[in-house]
Amino acid sequence: MKRILAAAAATLLAVSATACGGDDGSGGTPKVVFSYWGNDSRQKLTEAAIAEFEKKNPGIDVEGDFSDWDSYYEKLATKTAAGEAPDVMSIEIRGLAEFANRGILADVAGKIDTAGLDQEVLKAGQVDGKQFAIPTGVNAFPMVANEKTLKEHGQKLPDDKTWTWDEYIATAQKVTEESGGDIWGTEYNENPAFLQIFAGQRGEQFYSGGKVALTEQTIKDWWALLQKIIDTKAGPGAAEMLETGTKVDQALIATNKSAFGSWWSNQLDALTKGSGEELTLLRMPKTAGATSSGMFLQPAMYYTVSAKTEQAAAARKFVDFMVNDPAAGAIVLSDRGLPTNSSVITAIKDKLSPADRQVLAFMESIKGDLSPIVVPPKGAMEMEDILKRATDSVLFGKATPEEAAKTFLTEADNALSQ
Repeated sequence: MKRILAAAAATLLAVSATACGGDDGSGGTPKVVFSYWGNDSRQKLTEAAIAEFEKKNPGIDVEGDFSDWDSYYEKLATKTAAGEAPDVMSIEIRGLAEFANRGILADVAGKIDTAGLDQEVLKAGQVDGKQFAIPTGVNAFPMVANEKTLKEHGQKLPDDKTWTWDEYIATAQKVTEESGGDIWGTEYNENPAFLQIFAGQRGEQFYSGGKVALTEQTIKDWWALLQKIIDTKAGPGAAEMLETGTKVDQALIATNKSAFGSWWSNQLDALTKGSGEELTLLRMPKTAGATSSGMFLQPAMYYTVSAKTEQAAAARKFVDFMVNDPAAGAIVLSDRGLPTNSSVITAIKDKLSPADRQVLAFMESIKGDLSPIVVPPKGAMEMEDILKRATDSVLFGKATPEEAAKTFLTEADNALSQ
C-alpha cells in the first residue's frame, strides 16, 4: 500500500490538476464522485443518502464509487496515481497521516460547517493542525456477549467494571465445557485495537514519536493471552479462527457459536441481526490491578475531499450533508458509527434499532473511561497486516514469541520510517 501511495504522490506532482468531476466553470451540472467501501447493505444505504442529497441539491450529481474492503485502498491509490482521485474519499484513521502527508487531501478547515460536531472527535481529523478529514461517526472496541448463551451454560453476565482477563477466560472455558464443545466460550480478534487496549491497561501507547511504543514484553503477554484462550479451549484454535476471518457475518457470535467476541461497536446491529438474539456490549476485561480501561474512542471512518478536485464546493457540500443533515442521518443511522452531531442524534434516536440504542447508551456510559483519540503516524496502514503475520506465526507455532516480537517491531518501525 505504501508503494502504491508513493507512486500516487509522484504522479500527482507530475500531472496537472484533474478530477472525476466536470469543470466548475463549464456550465454543466457538477458531478461529485464519492468513493467508499463496505457490503451490500452499506451500498444500499449510501445510494439512498445520495438520492436524498441530489433531491435537495438538484444542481449537483453524485456518483458512488463502491468497492469491497479487500480491494478498496488498492483501487483508490491506483485512481489517485492516474490523476483521477475521487472528489470525496472515505478513509480510515490508519491512513489519514499517509494520505495527508502525500498531498492527496484538501484542508477543509472553515469550509465545512463543523460547529455541531463533537469537537474532540473533530480533532481526530487533523494532521499538523490542518483539518484534512471529517469523522463520519465514532466507535469503540468493546466485548460483545450473548447473555442467553451464557445462562444456558450456567454462567452469568460478568460485571464489566471489575472483571479481569483471567475471569473472562475462565467463564468462556466453562461455556465450552458445559456445551460439550458445541459452542465456544469466546472468539478472539487479532485487530490492533485489541492489543492497543491491552497495552493501554499497562500504561503503554501503541504509537509515540512516530514509532511503535509497545514493549516486547507487552506484545508477548498479549500473545500469551490469546494462547491461553486456545490452550484452555475457551476459544477455538488458530486454524478455525483463520477460517472465520474478519467478516462480521462470519463471526462466531453472529452465528451463535460463541458466547463472547470483540468487535467494533458499530458492528453490533449486524452481529445482532446475524445472531437473532439480543447481544450486550461490555467494557473489555482488565489486567489485574490496572487503573486504565485501555479503551479508546475512534472515528469509524472519515470523509475527505481531494486536493485536486475541480468540484471543491460541491464536494464539501456533500460532506456537510452527510455529517450535519438529519435526513442523511436518518438513512445512514449507525452504519458509519454513531453521528457526532448531537442534533442529528436527537433527530434520529427513535429510528435507531434496539442494538444501536444500546450502542448509544454504552458509549455515553464509558465516556469517562476512554483514552483520547490518537492519529497514527504515516505508515500505520500496514500495521494490521504486520501484526497479523507476527501473531499467526506465534499461534501456529512457526516462531517463538521472542522471535515474533522482534520481527513485528522491526517490520513496524520500517513501515513507519519510509
